[in-house]
Amino acid sequence: MDSALLSLIAASVTFVGAHFVMSHPLRAPMVGILGETGFQAVYSVIVLASMVWMYFAFTAIETPSVLWAGGFTGPSWIVASAITLIAMVLLVGSMTPKNPALGAPGAEDAARAAPQGVFTITRHPMMWAFALWAIAHIVAAPTERTVVVSLAVLVMALVGAKLQDAKKEQLMGEAWHVWEGQTSYWPRISGFASVGFVTWLIGAIAWFGLSWLHMPLGNVAAGLWRWMG
Repeated sequence: MDSALLSLIAASVTFVGAHFVMSHPLRAPMVGILGETGFQAVYSVIVLASMVWMYFAFTAIETPSVLWAGGFTGPSWIVASAITLIAMVLLVGSMTPKNPALGAPGAEDAARAAPQGVFTITRHPMMWAFALWAIAHIVAAPTERTVVVSLAVLVMALVGAKLQDAKKEQLMGEAWHVWEGQTSYWPRISGFASVGFVTWLIGAIAWFGLSWLHMPLGNVAAGLWRWMG
């Protein structure tokens, strides 16, 4: 294993570990010492630094090894494109004051209300958006560097969602228990029928635009851009 790949693995572990540790066991003592503003500043610096480290370690692997056959083909790109479209719809739908997980004013009232939109699919649409993004990239481009980063994002999202449930149960008590009783951790396919047209439209536009960025940033055509031109 070369040094660049080892550096990427170390950066990815740091990124995930720092997120978990500072979001949960170390949050209270750090806030007690630094205050909420100071904690947010330190948290942001550490997470950003680990992401920059991941980026440079990723780009340092100029000729990544392909781990298994099946990637970089038409079918794999079609599957990956569909998965990322769904991920974008979940992400767009999660950005609402009706998301109790965001902790906005009225979060407890939102938790007691009947779930709507993407929350009929899962109570963690944002986390599942990141998880699906990771899965899509493993499907489309199963190289050692892509798999390392994608697994880091996948673990952070799905384990983070479970840890968020435990944290919200402590912070919101009965209200979060009500929300858990009305929603599901695992995505429910039937819930997609409740996602409104506007959410699908915005998600599709965002997916189309962001997939274009693969060309200037990675010199790779993704999504519909792979079949256009």
